[in-house]
Amino acid sequence: MAAARRIVIENCAIATVDADDTEYASGHVVLAGNRIESVGAGKAPEGLENVVRRIDASGHLVTPGLINTHHHFYQWITRGLATDHNLFDWLVALYPVWARIDEPMVRAAAQGSLAMMARGGVTTAMDHHYVFPHGSGDLSGAIIGAARDMGVRFTLARGSMDRSEKDGGLPPDFAVETLDGALAATEETVRQHHDSSFDAMTQVAVAPCSPFSVSTELMRDGAQLARRLGVRLHTHGSETVEEEKFCHELFGMGPTDYFESTGWLGEDVWMAHCVHMNDSDIAAFARTRTGVAHCPSSNARLAAGIARVPDMLAAGIPVGLGVDGTASNESGELHTELRNALLINRLGAHKEAALNARQALRLGTYGGAQVLGRAAETGSLEPGKLADLVLWKLDTLAHASIADPVTALVFGAAAPVTASFVDGRQIVEDGRLLTADEDAIARSTRDEARRLARIAAQA
Repeated sequence: MAAARRIVIENCAIATVDADDTEYASGHVVLAGNRIESVGAGKAPEGLENVVRRIDASGHLVTPGLINTHHHFYQWITRGLATDHNLFDWLVALYPVWARIDEPMVRAAAQGSLAMMARGGVTTAMDHHYVFPHGSGDLSGAIIGAARDMGVRFTLARGSMDRSEKDGGLPPDFAVETLDGALAATEETVRQHHDSSFDAMTQVAVAPCSPFSVSTELMRDGAQLARRLGVRLHTHGSETVEEEKFCHELFGMGPTDYFESTGWLGEDVWMAHCVHMNDSDIAAFARTRTGVAHCPSSNARLAAGIARVPDMLAAGIPVGLGVDGTASNESGELHTELRNALLINRLGAHKEAALNARQALRLGTYGGAQVLGRAAETGSLEPGKLADLVLWKLDTLAHASIADPVTALVFGAAAPVTASFVDGRQIVEDGRLLTADEDAIARSTRDEARRLARIAAQA
């Protein structure tokens, strides 16, 4: 790092989210190129060379960048629909609309989803995209291109469905792929876009949609494909009581046992939701180190229930936070999930002891890095890790009277983002994106949402 261009951030509170939860009431962070060079109390070391910028971060808390572990970007253009439905009724209402998406729609929706997250402190995003209507274009390429242009670190969970209405599934027949087609397209996406390097900006996971929308063959063969290619696996799991009933009726076992029978438990796997988990399910996830993407706002929006996050954490299960698709979490912001995860889990069996502010911050940072398989590279502020971090402004009316900055961030109103860095590059300044035109994205998402609504109505 000797010849690297340095950025020095000083006079800020720091929550490193390292293994010891080290914090500094007033400290510094030095970035050298795309890495964190030093973190500590007080001023930065004297005599640093090639310092291109010094930031006086008085009144700020610096944390690792937030990490989103579950999302569906395309849903940005179907927000505000079916607002009083449970999951299955919501899917029945929306699949006929989603089945009409195309490449321009998906590109605009990805830009909207990414922009909302990035301006709110997300530095690593992911998208679980599983709707590939026939003739819709290069949807994976459009999503990956949008993330690259936005400047965020990104994992595409290349999804798939092969169980349509004719097979007892929910999507229209023309909106699903064949078994062989899904596997081939997924493998091509991995080979074309996945980067396994330490500072990778784009990675790809294998991600059949859910037990009730894909065949057992696609689940089993997808797991084998992922392990042959050396990438991670992602799907939805145990989201609703209806899903549990479906698995028992169709497979003669619950979701967790079904996942295990198809090769879908392991330290290279993470599941979205995991709301309806019994003690045996939690033990299986803990034994295999299977990760969980906790999506509290979406679970509340769809009345799915409260995931047993405190029990998962106590068992040693890696848990991160997810926005989920914005048709079931219209705000599309991950920093609000810190607060919602804490509050919603306190409605469960553990009450006020369920989660505290620092546990919530860990879910949104280091926990997410664990779930995405990137805890060695990001998720905490430590020398040698990637320079992905956020400066939260906490000296305004909304937070200034809260003495503890982590409590202010988690319990308080959504804090303004003064600066967000990804790979050492600043992508947000004073709450506005530096890498994209937010107003242009708003116009394009509105236009594509209206176009999709017209096409769906005509169909």
